[in-house]
Amino acid sequence: MKILATGDIHGDVGLAKKLAKRAKDEGVELVLITGDITHFDQSVDGLIGPFKKAGKKVLFIPGNHDSFATADFLAEIYGIKNIHGYSVKYDEIGIFGCGFANIGPNQISEKEIFDTLKKGNDSIKYLKKKIMMTHVHPSKTKMEKFSNFVKGSDGVRKAVEEFKPDILVCSHVHEAQGIEEKIGNTRVINVGKEGKIINI
Repeated sequence: MKILATGDIHGDVGLAKKLAKRAKDEGVELVLITGDITHFDQSVDGLIGPFKKAGKKVLFIPGNHDSFATADFLAEIYGIKNIHGYSVKYDEIGIFGCGFANIGPNQISEKEIFDTLKKGNDSIKYLKKKIMMTHVHPSKTKMEKFSNFVKGSDGVRKAVEEFKPDILVCSHVHEAQGIEEKIGNTRVINVGKEGKIINI
């Protein structure tokens, strides 16, 4: 499966159009959005429409700039799936996620982050390939060192170590965009707003 993963759009309609064109041009089968679609819940107009117009399936999780209400609204209006605490299966690939973050306006605890990821993983743990989506990055990573105030998540780190997904996609720290590293055998990718094409 060919995937375009992106995050931190922050209300930029021009960026959404650019990413949707890339998804179409590169023939991706699925778009993953790792949160902060809006900027503090301000206008959602034009942020998901370009992907739907391009005929792409979209899965997303909310970021710390996106409230539960905004996430529900986007899912309902555009017919896309918010997988915060849930999972989906495409052939032998399972995708599960946890949105929000351990900092900011839509904050959740480390325990809630881990428990949410566990709930999603439990449904697809038997599959051969797994992708985990989070907004916040794991603690004790290179990504964490790119910011003095945006710490990584111990809950995400614990989930990676226990559930061993093949890939973790996240965003959140803008300065760490494009950074890729490994925790055990898991590829950890900060996809950032420019996005990353992933083949799995």
